[in-house]
Amino acid sequence: AMTDPGFSHRAQSKMSAAAFSLSARAAVATRVTAPVQQRRAAVSTETRAAMTDKEKRRQKRHTKIRAKLSGTAERPRISVYRSNQHTYVQVIDDENQKTLCAIGTMSSSIKEVVGKEEWKTKTVDAARAVGAALGATMMEKGIKTAVFDRGGFVYHGRVKAVAEACREAGVEF
Repeated sequence: AMTDPGFSHRAQSKMSAAAFSLSARAAVATRVTAPVQQRRAAVSTETRAAMTDKEKRRQKRHTKIRAKLSGTAERPRISVYRSNQHTYVQVIDDENQKTLCAIGTMSSSIKEVVGKEEWKTKTVDAARAVGAALGATMMEKGIKTAVFDRGGFVYHGRVKAVAEACREAGVEF
């Protein structure tokens, strides 16, 4: 109809206005006649902060480290995680995807040694106590050698204290 020479623009605009008004009326009619249903949005109780650049860089370093080392049943991986408040260590057999033993500054046995005050769990002495306890547990289970995974953290401070205390307990890595 648009290419028809007898078709005027005025007729086109009247037609589109009429079509619009019909569709608008139909939309209003369906809105009025349709039963009102309240849809509740799924409320998430979990709050997730965006990962900081520092944490992204640490995870990238950890991924590179993990590409090069893996734990076995005979020689498991000692994985260290250092949060602002605590230090956590796990001994992992990656082939069977099993955690052989785990300890951290949250455990009651470490808090007895270090102290119950909040600030005492984030010290190098607390990390040293964790390393010593981990080494003792590993020796009890008969694990004498391991691979050390610093978890993307710098081998310094608490991470180094865990490693050295574990070595002093008799574990080789």
